[in-house]
Amino acid sequence: MSAAESARHAQEAAIPFGFERGGFLLVLSGPSGAGKGTLVERLVALRSECVFSISATTRPRRPAEQEGVQYEFVTREEFERRRSAGLFLEWARVHEHLYATPTRFVDEGVKAGRVVVLDVDVQGGASVRRARPDAVSVFIYPPSIDALRQRLLKRNSETHETVELRLRNAPAELAQYREYDYLVMNDDLELAVTRLVAIVDAERARVRRMRADS
Repeated sequence: MSAAESARHAQEAAIPFGFERGGFLLVLSGPSGAGKGTLVERLVALRSECVFSISATTRPRRPAEQEGVQYEFVTREEFERRRSAGLFLEWARVHEHLYATPTRFVDEGVKAGRVVVLDVDVQGGASVRRARPDAVSVFIYPPSIDALRQRLLKRNSETHETVELRLRNAPAELAQYREYDYLVMNDDLELAVTRLVAIVDAERARVRRMRADS
């Protein structure tokens, strides 16, 4: 074999034909009633690489919620202890309650090549973007304020005063959509799910996240 052929074979042998996709942090945000929780559930069911990061909160558990599934429900004292210990990636006070994202779960998931999905309010979304500029952020946008009202009332788990508070806060929260990477209009659930899955698939295919198999 000539030197030129040997060089060509060596070059061809170095070309990767198998890749591993790296993980990333996916932040879903929007006002209360936009449908973030439902979209997260559908995404995790459709894409095995997606895992939901459970937030800690001091908010009372709603009747349909389970400890350790939607949230980790903690006392204010325990929340403050963890915050002081630096165990949270971000935290926020929303509608008189505290919410936070545990750092360890996020870091371990991304390192393992998973898409770690956060369902956070607009304040939490801003905090995560500051802490992790490489996170992929998606704003879930409702079709109207009236749709938000109907969804909040349908929960049947909020007082009238709480619903009205969330609705008063909604316009300022909706104005934040410009700060996000993507916007998904949740006017039709199936279409919104399709849009969200497309975003995940596109981000998973980014070259900067690809690792060549050795």
